[in-house]
Amino acid sequence: MSLLLVITGAAIGAPMRYLSDRAVQARHDTVFPWGTLTVNVLGSLILGLLTGAVTGGGASPQVQLVVGTGFCGALTTYSTFSYETLRLLEGDARLFAAANVVVSIVAGVGSAFLGVVIGQAIWA
Repeated sequence: MSLLLVITGAAIGAPMRYLSDRAVQARHDTVFPWGTLTVNVLGSLILGLLTGAVTGGGASPQVQLVVGTGFCGALTTYSTFSYETLRLLEGDARLFAAANVVVSIVAGVGSAFLGVVIGQAIWA
């Protein structure tokens, strides 16, 4: 049953990642990977909200599996983040590569913490 829950969440998260990434990137005429940054920060925020909900008693282990492991696991793409950073370095866009690393880490961790705080405030 757990595997089916994870697969269900991933079946929604993976296409959402692709479509969101393409939609965001199409609006920016730059080599900076805005689409990947967006899905990673959004996924971190959702996972933070879920964590806050779980600690506050507002979400079940099944919701954790569907949303946390399945959906957020498929929505976020830190392997693509790594690949795009290396691609920027190889293309002599070192400032963009450095900005991608710093912004991705700070915004990802910050949105996760913000999500936990909001989730705990809602479900406490």
